[in-house]
Amino acid sequence: MSSLTQFFRNVSSEMRKVSWPKRKELTGYTITVLMTVIILALFFAIVDLGVSKVIRLILNL
Repeated sequence: MSSLTQFFRNVSSEMRKVSWPKRKELTGYTITVLMTVIILALFFAIVDLGVSKVIRLILNL
């Protein structure tokens, strides 16, 4: 049981050392992630539509 207590003490100690991002940094990171996700989603949607069209053309021949 003491090892579990020691573990949580160590976790608490390490969490105090963490450098948390400021609000402005966090906003920038969030916007970057959302834009990346949107761009990749659009890219893969376009690729999927293109591949689907090609397959339909091949199967209809």
